[in-house]
Amino acid sequence: MGKSKPSRVRRQAPRAPAGPRGGPAKANPNPFEVKVNRQKFQILGRKTRHDVGLPGVSRARAIRKRTQTLLKEYKERNKSNVFTDKRFGEYNSNISPEEKMMKRFALEQQRHHEKKNIYNLNEDEELTHYGQSLADIEKHNDIVDSDSDTEERGILSAELTAAHFGGGDGLLHKTSQLEGEDRDRPKSRKELIEELIAKSKQEKRERQAQREDALELTEKLDQDWKEIQTLLSRKTPKSENREKKEKPKPDAYDMMVRELGFEMKAQPSNRMKTEEELAKEEQERLRKLEAERLRRMLGNDEDENKKKPKHMSADDLNDGFILDKDDRRLLSYKDGKMNIEEDTQEEQSKEPDSQENDQEDGEKGENESESREDPEESGSTDSHSDLESNVESEEENEKPNKEQRYTPGKKMLSNDEKIGKAARTELPYTFAAPESYKELRSLLLGRSVEEQLLVVERIQKCNHPSLAVGNKAKLEKLFGFLLEYVGDLATNDPPDLKTIDKLVVQLYNLCQLFPESASDSIRFVLRDAMHEMEEMIETKGRAVFPGLDVLIFLKIAGLLFPTSDFWHPVVTPALVCMSQLLTKCRVLSLQDVVKGLFVSCLFLEYVSLSRRFIPELINFLLGILYIATPNKQSQGSALVHPFRALGKNSELLLVSNKADVSTWQKGSLSLQWASKQSAPTAAEANHARLSCLAVCLALAKRCVFMYGTLPSFHAIIRPLQALLTEHLADCSHPPELQELCQSILSEMESQKPLFQPLICEKSKPVPLKLFTPQLVKVLEFGRKQGSSKEEQERKRLIHKHRREFKGAVREIRKDNQFLARMQLSEIIERDAERKRKVKQLFNSLATQEGEWKALRRKKFKK
Repeated sequence: MGKSKPSRVRRQAPRAPAGPRGGPAKANPNPFEVKVNRQKFQILGRKTRHDVGLPGVSRARAIRKRTQTLLKEYKERNKSNVFTDKRFGEYNSNISPEEKMMKRFALEQQRHHEKKNIYNLNEDEELTHYGQSLADIEKHNDIVDSDSDTEERGILSAELTAAHFGGGDGLLHKTSQLEGEDRDRPKSRKELIEELIAKSKQEKRERQAQREDALELTEKLDQDWKEIQTLLSRKTPKSENREKKEKPKPDAYDMMVRELGFEMKAQPSNRMKTEEELAKEEQERLRKLEAERLRRMLGNDEDENKKKPKHMSADDLNDGFILDKDDRRLLSYKDGKMNIEEDTQEEQSKEPDSQENDQEDGEKGENESESREDPEESGSTDSHSDLESNVESEEENEKPNKEQRYTPGKKMLSNDEKIGKAARTELPYTFAAPESYKELRSLLLGRSVEEQLLVVERIQKCNHPSLAVGNKAKLEKLFGFLLEYVGDLATNDPPDLKTIDKLVVQLYNLCQLFPESASDSIRFVLRDAMHEMEEMIETKGRAVFPGLDVLIFLKIAGLLFPTSDFWHPVVTPALVCMSQLLTKCRVLSLQDVVKGLFVSCLFLEYVSLSRRFIPELINFLLGILYIATPNKQSQGSALVHPFRALGKNSELLLVSNKADVSTWQKGSLSLQWASKQSAPTAAEANHARLSCLAVCLALAKRCVFMYGTLPSFHAIIRPLQALLTEHLADCSHPPELQELCQSILSEMESQKPLFQPLICEKSKPVPLKLFTPQLVKVLEFGRKQGSSKEEQERKRLIHKHRREFKGAVREIRKDNQFLARMQLSEIIERDAERKRKVKQLFNSLATQEGEWKALRRKKFKK
């Protein structure tokens, strides 16, 4: 019964959904294969795509297409139905046959050396050594005879080989035929071997004789060549060479090369010592010097001087010889030897300290004795021993022998007393670290500046941190004690500024060793000064300038620590302290003016590198210039605290005495005015006022140079400029001050303004309202607005490229999965085939085993 054709009448049933690729789907799709993408909300005007799909049908279609295309290519990947001649250069007439063969051989070797499978370790590869195969070399075909020469190495005679390895019968027959001897009596094996040995020795002697002949011929040829060589070189005989001129002298370059060749090479220098080693050596040196000083102070040098041999003249009869003690010893033996070491040890134990302390003196004595023995070699060296010997010789000529015995002793006693007194007054070399400020003060008071510096320096060297564990804490305390001592020196009347200046070096050295403890000490001092000023403001309502010690501490802080940092744990509080001094402390006397100017100088030193703007400094200088001029109504600007326009001290620096003005000379302002307690004379006070005014103008000039690059320079300096112009109108000041004022004004005017005045922005004019309609683009859903056509086209192409790229990646992934499934199916088929064959073999073996057992049973039954 044939297959009925499908009816062409269309049913009224709903239309089947289209396939995923747009192709027609089945007429009656499987309802379980239909997938519907439902929407939550129906939106008017939106076209729905892919609302119904058939994933199973599309998947089957894709598999069928890959089976027809990809699987077919996979199965035919190693097959070829076209024969191609792959011989190299077969149809190339430009290459010679030899080159073709060489290239083909190289390609063949390269193909053999390439591994087909990287996991196959059993490939046979022929290994060679110097062009020979290792397999052939391992067979040991080339046997070397030790007695033979290098030319015939590895060659054995046939007789020897046959005698040793081939038996004696064949060799016997062969030798009998060659020698022509009687064939009836065969020779024994021993005779044959002896003949072979004799023959080999004879051949060896012949080869040696040939070698000797060759050597003789070679030597003869060399001699003949030497004779011919003399004729070719045309050398003149020795007699003629003698008649010729002497050899030319070497030039300067050759002489320099020879000198450099014989020049002594540089010797290696000693290594650099560490800080700990240097500190230990310095401590030992100071200890030795202190021991010598104590010995001189106690007069222990007298006995040693007696022991030292004195200078004796040639005619001295040595009649002053006196036995001080009995040096006789009893002779004793120990273990067959004389016992002398015990006596020497006793002598050494008596004076161990003196020997250790007198090492340097002993060395000096040896040097002096050497200088006495060799006076001509010493030349210009002047030693005290020579002077003493000259004096003694003169005394011997002048005085009798009895006086010579006693007078030197008296002189020595007087010299010892002088040496002891000098040693008592001499500065000790070792000092213990002071535990309190009183100990340090007792060590330093009453001494000169140089001695005080030596004391502090020796304290540091004797208590270096590398010498002991607790020395670090001791030196940290020493820094605080030195600060307190500097404060006491500053509060003296008059202040000892010279000593303070020298002690700053020691403070700097200690600060480099312990920066943290030094910063804590200085901050503690500044904190106390600020607390005192705040308490004074709370109680009295006003503050006064502190003493000179606080100002010295501020100066030391700027010397010990970097002042150009944006923030520093010591310098920043010091800047705040100085700004408080210039703004809260009122100027009531000439001492306050000097202190304020000193703080201003410190300000400029602190900001000399960073060039920070200090408004307190400008305000203070403006106030100092104001109190140096007569009070007027128009001063250009209003004064700020702590200065007042009118009051008791508003004309503190004004000088009205013309005689004092004419006698004033420009010079540096002494800091002793800041702590001067005695009342100065009127002339001294006027001169000090003019000096303060000169210092203020110099500071103002430095400020002009420093802040000239600021954009607001002219606004900052305008009050100062106005005050100076009014001040110049009064010609009662000395000409030096007038010239300084004029230079400041010229420098202010030469600075160009670095800012532009503010101007309102120019806005576009508001256009008139027009009645033409404004076209606005209607926004459409799904399109990106706000771009040109080129930008929209570029974005569309980018979107299309991304979509195609994702589709290509998806297809490649599916192709790889399909090939993986095909390979897995092939592996499973191979395994199944192998199992089937193995099972078949087992079955055949079992059948054979059964038949063999059946035959065996039949045999037993029979």
